[in-house]
Amino acid sequence: MDIVNKTAIELLELLEKGEITSWEIASAYLKRIESSDAKINAFVHLDPEQVLKKIKTLPEGKLKGLPIAIKDNLCVKNQLTTCASKILNGFRPPYDATVIEKLEQAGALVLGKVNMDEFAFGSSCETSCYGPTHNPWNTECAPGGSSGGSAASVAAQFTPWALGSDTGGSIRQPASLCGVVGLKPTYGRVSRYGLIAFASSLDQIGPLTHDVRDAALLLNIIAGYDKKDSTSVNIETPDYLANLNENIKGLKIGLPKEYFDVDSNPEVKQSIQQVIEILKSLGAQFKEISLPHTEYAVATYYIIAPSEASSNLARFDGVQYGLRTDNKLDKESPLIDMYLKTRGEGFGPEAKRRVILGTYALSSGYYDAYYLKALKVRTKISQDFKDAFKNVDCIITPTSPTGAFKLGERINDPLAMYLSDIFTISANLAGIPALSIPCGLTAEKLPIGLQVLGKSFDEQTLFNVAYAYQQNTDWHKKKAEI
Repeated sequence: MDIVNKTAIELLELLEKGEITSWEIASAYLKRIESSDAKINAFVHLDPEQVLKKIKTLPEGKLKGLPIAIKDNLCVKNQLTTCASKILNGFRPPYDATVIEKLEQAGALVLGKVNMDEFAFGSSCETSCYGPTHNPWNTECAPGGSSGGSAASVAAQFTPWALGSDTGGSIRQPASLCGVVGLKPTYGRVSRYGLIAFASSLDQIGPLTHDVRDAALLLNIIAGYDKKDSTSVNIETPDYLANLNENIKGLKIGLPKEYFDVDSNPEVKQSIQQVIEILKSLGAQFKEISLPHTEYAVATYYIIAPSEASSNLARFDGVQYGLRTDNKLDKESPLIDMYLKTRGEGFGPEAKRRVILGTYALSSGYYDAYYLKALKVRTKISQDFKDAFKNVDCIITPTSPTGAFKLGERINDPLAMYLSDIFTISANLAGIPALSIPCGLTAEKLPIGLQVLGKSFDEQTLFNVAYAYQQNTDWHKKKAEI
């Protein structure tokens, strides 16, 4: 039986029938990781012996011991959690993130921690202190970021599914570049408790999976109100999997002209046009809409996100946990010297760049000119979506303007790297849900992603549109050959 080629739901059905055991599933994935991860560098913390031992102690639950990979910025009790940064070297949280608690209560098996851009700062998974992750479709290419390890681990069939986090596209963009499904839920739908924060008003945890049904099931498990997270919204969580409906006849879908005017790869535009034709054939109705403040989204994001990052990263100073410099300290001012040297050694170039940018934007004399103005523009971007959703049920766009780019191609050009997220950032600024699914391949056989955006807390419509599309195409079934 080819275990690693199956979806999570297919594996659960086999477990239910008693045709396979959770030990056999975990062993198959561990064997594949052992044989192929040297080429991908997806896993950064993995203890196969402990993984197999833990199967015996898992509670009975609907996930029946099914393995899952976890992004390295989600706290798992007593397991290394480093945000792919030297400054958190050796850190083992004394508690589980809420999403980990929910997974383990449902009987999931945490397989290990996967690579990411340092503190989620990046769009290529190249800023990690563990080295870059490689795209399984072409190991010379980036997998996208910052959840590059999560997306690559699913695409490489190292795990049936994974958790990532999305601050400006960090689930959807790597999902697009790796040919998997990635969802950023509505802000407040999934608890952020135990997620090491990048930008607290933008971050959201979500699933990366092989298909839409798996994503719906995983969101069922991790969604819901959590009193430990002050931004968690106390609203009923539907059963996304049970409510999946491929009938989209009469559904009104918006096509934002600002997204289609962007200089995207022609193959990307062609794939999206083919999506439109398929959805039209299924009865969906299309309407051109305008999101007029889209052009300011990247600039707005790169004021707000680094500002929040500079505040959140102030706690990493070498005092309580993580790295503390061994270099000789200045006897005159040892504390300040220790802060400077620890942060200098512990943070990578991109983390330093964002902290400096954010600190500058928040500094006296510049707060009003930059941060306050960015907040006002954010409100306008959010209002654009509210106005659009008065006339349409959801919106579709490309996820990324290109397929996967070569490792090293953009790492020394921050602006080019930041523009990788041009189609994904607005959803985080507005707090709305957004889903990426595979919809084609470039001439170089690299995946292309379709993005579906919806009203706040209406993930179900996104799932239904994507499910209808997947029922009539097979892009999600195509696999990378490492």
